[in-house]
Amino acid sequence: MTKMIAGQALVKVLEAWGVDHIYGIPGGSINHTVEGLYLEKADIDYIQVRHEEVGALAASADAKFTGKIGVSFGSAGPGATHLFNGLYDAKMDHVPVLALVGQVPQATMNTNYFQEMDETPMFSDVAVYNRTVTTAGQLPYVINQAIREAYRQKGPAVVIIPENLSAEEIDYQPVSTPNTVSDTFEQRVDPQAITATLKMLKAAKHPLLVYAGRGLLGAKADLVKFSEQFNIPVMNTVPATGVIPTNHPNAIGTFGRLGSKSGFEALQHADLILFLGSEFPFASFWPKGIKIIQVNNNSFDIGKMVPIDYAVISDAQAYLQAMIATGETLPETAWLTTNRQNKRNWDKWLQQLAADDHDGLAPEAVMHKVASMVGPRDTYGVDTGNVSEWAVRGLPMDQEQRFALSGLFATMGFGLPAGMAGALSVPDSQAWSFSGDGGFAMVAPDIITEARYGLPVINVIFSNQRFGFIYREQVDTKQHLYGVDLTDADWAKVADGLGGIGFTVQNNQEVETVFDQIKALQAKGNKRPIVVNAVIKNDDPIGTAYMPLDPELYGQAEVDAYAKANHIDIKEQPSLGALLRAQGDQL
Repeated sequence: MTKMIAGQALVKVLEAWGVDHIYGIPGGSINHTVEGLYLEKADIDYIQVRHEEVGALAASADAKFTGKIGVSFGSAGPGATHLFNGLYDAKMDHVPVLALVGQVPQATMNTNYFQEMDETPMFSDVAVYNRTVTTAGQLPYVINQAIREAYRQKGPAVVIIPENLSAEEIDYQPVSTPNTVSDTFEQRVDPQAITATLKMLKAAKHPLLVYAGRGLLGAKADLVKFSEQFNIPVMNTVPATGVIPTNHPNAIGTFGRLGSKSGFEALQHADLILFLGSEFPFASFWPKGIKIIQVNNNSFDIGKMVPIDYAVISDAQAYLQAMIATGETLPETAWLTTNRQNKRNWDKWLQQLAADDHDGLAPEAVMHKVASMVGPRDTYGVDTGNVSEWAVRGLPMDQEQRFALSGLFATMGFGLPAGMAGALSVPDSQAWSFSGDGGFAMVAPDIITEARYGLPVINVIFSNQRFGFIYREQVDTKQHLYGVDLTDADWAKVADGLGGIGFTVQNNQEVETVFDQIKALQAKGNKRPIVVNAVIKNDDPIGTAYMPLDPELYGQAEVDAYAKANHIDIKEQPSLGALLRAQGDQL
């Protein structure tokens, strides 16, 4: 045993779990935890953020990028409440994080003391594990249990620490039990489930669809093998972007407002969906009458979002491996080849949008340039809003790139913290963040943090002086446009003032010139954050939640009206139905 303050012992436990950095802001009620960080500064980096929310969001992004637990802290009262956005993001997207929450000394608890709050019930809804430490000696044990539960239940764990306890000297003995964070046994999938679902696949009339969620992250090779063996087009949920390489010919995008024409239209013609490792919240908008096989390791998620025809309670990767092991195959059909063609047509149309800057800069042009620069292990931190659409549609995920956004919680302000997390968690790659001007304004001061720690994140801001996503909702629901306009700011000058390097681009030539300058800075070993203020035109990204382009499904008048409103040439973008019919293949 070694004598040390409990605050240092706490940090020793974090180190034992492989935590190498932690975010937070000091405060009177958490000072001896910070003292512990000082005493252990050779082995764990303390990242001083400018807002606890940024630290909590960055911790969630750490977990999304790496699968390892992210850690942040806040002092009692306001420091604690500032953590909520990041914790709820982790809860909704099922990733492990730990929040260390300061509390006033025990002697002043329950006395209406300065910044005192009853913190345990505050975190009861968000936390998978929520404890207040009652003795100094138990602090290392509670931290260890909190981390175990965060991993086991895939969510946020909260430990509340009265300040006097972290200051006490204790006898610390390292925990000797193994730090088990995942199941190591091989799962055996019920053979009857394999036989039954294989029969359903064979019985389906050519349209077959895989809808892949975050439960398949890490199973890329198996998903690719399954898709190729059974000749099935693959759709993914937005948070699972990259679960199949974006340049794979069988990858056809996703469904919904952030999706693609190829994704929307595939669902209109599918007669069977394999719903794997996902709790996709918009499944209720899928067309009716499609048979659904749902595979999930959480029985609570089976049938939660949409009625299903066959349930397989199994790890999604194990299910794919069992299906592959059957040696069965399905032939390549017109269904697959026309879906591939439809996706190629969509990609070509996005490239045309990028090339046209006659009435202002298209965000697709920025994404197109970024795509030409990214490395094989780059990280993308993506904010909430229209920027999510441009990122999902334009960023390459064809090698070992990593993608993180606020999926189900969809909080604005996620981009910059996630960019910071990428630079810290995957330091051998280039970290990027992508934000709208609304989301970036919420967290902009933490460019200082990137500058302080020499994190050369490339932060791209799409500036159009409005909350574009909500603007479109108000237009679509015929409301008054109110509260969605934004006062402009020169984000390049803001970056310069906060210790970064700022650029502004307003047309395609400036995009080429500026990003070439950024390449030159990278070649020289730049260690300062970069901000690119991309002043874009105010056109909304094309909505893909509803794309009536097939006259046999929607009538010619509706097709013509939609195509005209969205500047779509039907000859260049024929519907999937038209492509299928041209092959003599239809439902």
